[in-house]
Amino acid sequence: MAGGTEAQYRVGPVTAGGAHFDSSLYNSDLGPVEPSRRTWGVYNYASLWVAMSVCIPTYMLASGLIAGGMSWVQAIGTIFLGNLIVLVPMLLNAHAGAKYGIPFPVFVRASFGVRGANVPALLRAIVACGWFGIQTWIGGEAIYSMLRILLPAQANHPAVPWVCFFAFWLLNLIVIWNGIETIRLLEGVAAPFMLAVGLLLLWWIVRKAGGLGPVLSSPSKFRTTGEFFRFFIPSLTGMVGFWATVALNIPDFTRYAKSQKAQMIGQALGLPPAMTLYSFIGVAVTSASVVLFGEAIWDPVVLLGRFQQPVVASIALVALLIATLNTNVAANVVSPSNDFSNLNPRLISFRTGGLITGVAGLCMMPWKLLKDFNSYIFGWLVGYSALLGPIAGIMITDYFLVRKTDLDLPGLYSREGMYQYRNGVNPRALVALAAGVAVALCGLVIPPLRWLFDYAWFVGFLVAALVYLLGMRHRPQAS
Repeated sequence: MAGGTEAQYRVGPVTAGGAHFDSSLYNSDLGPVEPSRRTWGVYNYASLWVAMSVCIPTYMLASGLIAGGMSWVQAIGTIFLGNLIVLVPMLLNAHAGAKYGIPFPVFVRASFGVRGANVPALLRAIVACGWFGIQTWIGGEAIYSMLRILLPAQANHPAVPWVCFFAFWLLNLIVIWNGIETIRLLEGVAAPFMLAVGLLLLWWIVRKAGGLGPVLSSPSKFRTTGEFFRFFIPSLTGMVGFWATVALNIPDFTRYAKSQKAQMIGQALGLPPAMTLYSFIGVAVTSASVVLFGEAIWDPVVLLGRFQQPVVASIALVALLIATLNTNVAANVVSPSNDFSNLNPRLISFRTGGLITGVAGLCMMPWKLLKDFNSYIFGWLVGYSALLGPIAGIMITDYFLVRKTDLDLPGLYSREGMYQYRNGVNPRALVALAAGVAVALCGLVIPPLRWLFDYAWFVGFLVAALVYLLGMRHRPQAS
């Protein structure tokens, strides 16, 4: 079945249809969304992806590839291909959210067990906290750069950058405290505005640099095909890893979908085009910085700080702040809030989970994760993809190959149902997860197997999916 009312789950423990509903597995944020509240259409999902894509990390993704030696065509092609690839697991995992109205922490109980689900939920939440810290640090930098342009004397105090950082951190928590509908309103209003401002910035800097010809004339720095592929392969993995977190928790958003068609079309129209377009802006503007300043500046906040026109720089920084806020709240707070709530639904609400995310993001020391483009792409993005790829492989294999998209919805909220496994944990899922992560990461310690780490997301996905499928074929049948 596809739903059930919230009232059905509100008081626990209760018994319905022979299934025991445990209040420790349910709160109002984790319960299935009622059909009357599933109102998100194509535009909402397309604008959600536009708003999440139009952000400084996307810009840095493209500019980092340019700084690493790619031509603009190679960089844009790598990003477009990576987003087409990650769209596949995104749409597959989104199906359960739209069909059953459940978030990621509940969906993953089907494969890992009602208690075992805490393992992938926490891994995904930790990565999201790291992203929250990165985006918050970038937003604080943007505020600080704007103050240096408008109030240079006052901005010289050493405490000002940290004040800006914590101010932006607080703004993020205020938005998430107001709930999911605030996010939908913010995305719908900001998405078209952000694209317009990005294109305006592109037009302005290209005009200053003398046109697109000089900007995009730099060739690739790779002398051989082999040299190119040694850079391309981990770069492609990094592109997939960029949205690997949301590829898992996309049910947190598709649970509000009007239909499967609405979320599928909306995501397909939003993700690859928006990422490619804004990446092109990053490529072009970074290339223009070489023409204007004699060096490639991959951080747009640093670049805007060099502009001699305060009005243009201030408008662009405000636009980047809006984009960063959109992406941070939608992509990096909603899902870990649900994950932390899933640990103890009676004590941790969605809002409390958001506060935990905010504090954890500070502890991740984002200023170190953004040390340079190598740390950002080949360390951060590729590294955590080794953790998330196996989870995606297990979830998709379980939902489509093992269960044929048929879930026992009451059982997801019960300690006496088919997802109890062994004391609430599916050992086959944990073994598959460990196998996928171990194989993907062994390339870090065994130099001849470095290619396994370069393909970390893909290797982890395939190994975990295969191990899980073999294990579940020999499982005891549930009574």
